Amino acid sequence: MAYARTALLIVGALMALIGLIWIGQGTGVFPYPASSFMINQSPWIWRGLMVLVLGLIVVWAARRFVR
Repeated sequence: MAYARTALLIVGALMALIGLIWIGQGTGVFPYPASSFMINQSPWIWRGLMVLVLGLIVVWAARRFVR
């Protein structure tokens, strides 16, 4: 079960990181690459927020329930 917990922690952390990047691009705070279609587009703020929250839930569940 240690492998499952580690895998879920990595997946959850990557989801949270991707969510933060999407939020940054959607708000225009992280405009990389400069030609990205996601920059200053409000739908990506909400999508990033959902992915961030889901990633944090995965990390929480892996720490709480997987032993």
